[in-house]
Amino acid sequence: MPLKYQPKQKAILLLEDGKVFEGKAAGKIGIATGEICFNTGMSGYQEIFTDPSYFGQIIIMNNVHVGNYGIEETEVESDSIKISGMVCKKFNTGYSRVRAQKSLQEYFEKDSIVAISDVDTRAIVRYIRDKGAMNCVISSENTNIDELKKILAKVPKMEGLELSSKVSTKKAYEFGSSENKFRVAVLDFGVKKNILRCLAERGCFLKVFPMKTSLAELNDFNPDGFMLANGPGDPGVMKDEIALIKQIVELGKPVFGICLGHQLLAESQGIKTHKMHAGHRGINHPVKNIISGKCEVTSQNHGFSIKADDIKNNPNIEITHINLNDKTIEGIRLKNKPVFSVQHHPEACPGPYDSRYLFDEFVGMLKKSKVPVLEKK
Repeated sequence: MPLKYQPKQKAILLLEDGKVFEGKAAGKIGIATGEICFNTGMSGYQEIFTDPSYFGQIIIMNNVHVGNYGIEETEVESDSIKISGMVCKKFNTGYSRVRAQKSLQEYFEKDSIVAISDVDTRAIVRYIRDKGAMNCVISSENTNIDELKKILAKVPKMEGLELSSKVSTKKAYEFGSSENKFRVAVLDFGVKKNILRCLAERGCFLKVFPMKTSLAELNDFNPDGFMLANGPGDPGVMKDEIALIKQIVELGKPVFGICLGHQLLAESQGIKTHKMHAGHRGINHPVKNIISGKCEVTSQNHGFSIKADDIKNNPNIEITHINLNDKTIEGIRLKNKPVFSVQHHPEACPGPYDSRYLFDEFVGMLKKSKVPVLEKK
């Protein structure tokens, strides 16, 4: 039986610079604030919505239809929706997939997510691309522009904002089989579940630690290596975590950083980070591996990047990957230690699998570090 059409009430999208877009309410009726950004992926909306790196952000989805294949409970990257709000062209309340358990409308209502639909997302994306990232407010509850401007004025800017503590686990937990060969300590700044899956599938037994964990606590697990996870916010203000990672690097054990973990590793080695004009978010970003000469299509989600000029002043750092769109740094490694990191997401959920080999390289480092050094006669 076809769904009966239900008229939607008016909703407003107000940008920080005063630009207004009118649309229709979707999700929960209410008000949502955050930094506006856009994802160019055409699928994987559920994984995107549950990615902890999106905490504090309102996302524009580029595909015309969102919600058309419904919600499947296992296709999540964390235990709840992490976006602050959502902007789209067509918000589908019906869905076609047999495996789905509920609609996107039901999913958003359950997690109290405010959204706006029936807007020209292409126009909004072009506007953000040209003007740069900025805060915004979505409201289906109050459409008075002057009142919404007062609400928006109180929203803190992403630059200088620490958000990982909002999504990091509060208690350490284990993942994978304890019979696995390698023990990896994961520093959780907002880790995606598929990062843990990719490591466990390759023979790693993981213990995921809160971001506010001491080196002594990490060492009590007796790890063979360390994973520095993804997460939201400005890496430059995370001074305690930067200091901890510097200590971890000095241990000489294998270290692998992804996204925020990559940025924090860079900061620990004297390489500063900076806010990007609009950021990279999507599943089709071209990246070149300088070491192999091969190009990869990658999944990305970040609004900060590391400074290339600072790398030139550090003889122990080597650039391994660059973004072919804007030449930003996508990967680095230390020349004197088994430590490396990438800005993109090799676990790619959603996204292509081109960069999954990086997990194999990390496991290769773990194998090498466990081989005892034979004494010379």
